[in-house]
Amino acid sequence: MARTRSSSSIRWRYLNPAYYLKRPKRLALLFVAFVSISFFVWDRQTLVREHEEEILMLKEEVERLQIELGELKHEDVVSVKKTNTTTTKIDMKKMDGLATDPVEAQRREKVKDAMLHAWTSYEKYAWGHDELQPQSKNGVDSFGGLGATLIDSLDTLYIMGLDEQFQRAREWVADSLDFNKNYDASVFETTIRVVGGLLSAYDLSGDSIFLEKAKDIADRLLPAWNTPSGIPYNIINLAHGNAHNPGWTGGDSILADSGTEQLEFIALSQRTGDSKYQQKVENVITVLNKTFPDDGLLPIYINPHRGTHSHSTITFGAMGDSFYEYLLKVWIQGNKTAEVKHYRDMWETSMKGLLSLVRKTAPSSFTYISEKIGNSLIDKMDELACFAPGMIALGSSGYGPDDSSKFLNLAEELAWTCYNFYQSTPTKLAGENYFFHSGQDMTVGTSWNILRPETVESLFYLWRLTGNKTYQEWGWNIFQAFEKNSRVESGYVGLKDVNTGVKDNMMQSFFLAETLKYLYLLFSPPSVISLDEWVFNTEAHPLKIVPRIVPGEERKPSNINVRARTRKEGRFGGF
Repeated sequence: MARTRSSSSIRWRYLNPAYYLKRPKRLALLFVAFVSISFFVWDRQTLVREHEEEILMLKEEVERLQIELGELKHEDVVSVKKTNTTTTKIDMKKMDGLATDPVEAQRREKVKDAMLHAWTSYEKYAWGHDELQPQSKNGVDSFGGLGATLIDSLDTLYIMGLDEQFQRAREWVADSLDFNKNYDASVFETTIRVVGGLLSAYDLSGDSIFLEKAKDIADRLLPAWNTPSGIPYNIINLAHGNAHNPGWTGGDSILADSGTEQLEFIALSQRTGDSKYQQKVENVITVLNKTFPDDGLLPIYINPHRGTHSHSTITFGAMGDSFYEYLLKVWIQGNKTAEVKHYRDMWETSMKGLLSLVRKTAPSSFTYISEKIGNSLIDKMDELACFAPGMIALGSSGYGPDDSSKFLNLAEELAWTCYNFYQSTPTKLAGENYFFHSGQDMTVGTSWNILRPETVESLFYLWRLTGNKTYQEWGWNIFQAFEKNSRVESGYVGLKDVNTGVKDNMMQSFFLAETLKYLYLLFSPPSVISLDEWVFNTEAHPLKIVPRIVPGEERKPSNINVRARTRKEGRFGGF
């Protein structure tokens, strides 16, 4: 009788190695199965580990966001807190690693070298003084000894990554800067250079010493607004607070001098939580808006007692220029909200008036902005008015498509004229103003050049807003003309005459604050001081755009979160 195997003995034979050695095909299948199962288990374990790591990272991110949310709830997001230098400092040390065109990088370094030459000369021969006289190698106090060049240069040094120079300047501000001076200061110049320069250094570095000093000087300027109308006097004694207007204005205040403090004083209210600064400067716009003309063009003299304008020149050049600039920029600073819409409305009204001043030359059809006295037009344009192409381009995006295109085209035409202010002279540097005659295009009026920035400023805006590299080429040509004609052994000087090239003996503080900064940014990635996050005052000091304080409301200052973020284009992410 045949023997049958038990089911248990059959199962056990599969565990006997001899079974598989006699059956190589099954051994191969077993091996494949073992490898497959092992790979599957390893893959699952790897995925689990990666998943756990992702969960951990997400938990950490959630915790960080919860902490920040708690801080925002605890503080008041509408105003701005004094920042901690160790946690809010913007990393602007070097441009290494930025994905830029090699030509741009080379040109940027040349501009940086120019800044180093100018700054080193100032340090050596004029440290702590307002301005350097390079030819005689000494300092002069053009602004009462407030260290104008030093303060004007703070943000330029920071943006260019000149850390050692910035730190030495910071130590001077902390230890030596004293505003208690028996000096009759220009409210306008002190605001745009000193208040603006200190606030910009604060926004960039987070160092509270700059905010403290900005508050000190602003408090000394405030009595200038104590007039019957609220239109400020333009001169004030820093030690005693006595305010008045210069005698040559007949007692009137100057339009640009009275309407170009809004950006700085609003920013100061935001950063301190004290609305008194904002209230003073915004009241000026309220007063002017009550009698704002239909064409939006105000004469350059304003009566500080009645708040009305006098019969005088209308111009986008000297004494008128930056009033119109600040109408637009306060709207930008205010996040373009309904609360600041009246600034934009006033600016658009002024742009309609500007169109009535636009003329073209013959035979080359250069577009220019004329001046006006009464009903008469004067065929003259200041180089100072060459800020207008940049301003118009900056504001063009706020219009509908048709008007936006129209104003951008106008900006580009005006920029071409301003560039030719430079190209039309033997030195390739522009004169102070130009006259236009039928059939002769343009001729230099006042023939000096004092290192002004306005044309370069407009080229910077147009390049940023259009991406057209032509504006970089024009800027490079202007820079080379400065290098050829204005660079001397101990800094940079202006020219007494752009036709002959005879040099003067002054390095204006705005050459470091504006001209070189705009040239540097012209060859830097658009993420460096992004126009979406910063607004430049009229001295080229960038101020961080943050939510506004509503006038009349005292609020706790809250934190400007300006920590640097990393993007593919480099260490300047978020700017």
